[in-house]
Amino acid sequence: MNTEPFLNLDRLIHEKGRLAMMSLLAASTEVSFTELRDTLSMTDGNLTTHIRTLQEAGYVAVTKSFQNNRPLTTCTLTPKGRAAFSAYIDLLEQIVRQSKTP
Repeated sequence: MNTEPFLNLDRLIHEKGRLAMMSLLAASTEVSFTELRDTLSMTDGNLTTHIRTLQEAGYVAVTKSFQNNRPLTTCTLTPKGRAAFSAYIDLLEQIVRQSKTP
C-alpha cells in the first residue's frame, strides 16, 4: 500500500473538530458562531480556538456584525479554504480507492 497519500493529508483540516467545521462551512454560504457551536456540540472556547487556527491559515473568514441590536459572528470558507478542503476530500477518495484495490 502506498502511504504517501496519508502523509499528504492537511493536518489543519484533519483534526476531528476542524474537519467537522470545514464540512459544515463547505455545505453553506455562511454559518453563525452559535450555529457552529450548537451543531458541532463544542464549547465557545474550543470553537473559538479552532476558528482562530483556520482563520490564521487563511481557510476561514470571520465577520462580526449586528442583527436586531445583537452581536452576530459568522464564518465562511475563503477561496483558499474551499480549495484546501476540496484537495483534502480528493486525497481521502484516493486513499479509499487504494484500500479497495486487492
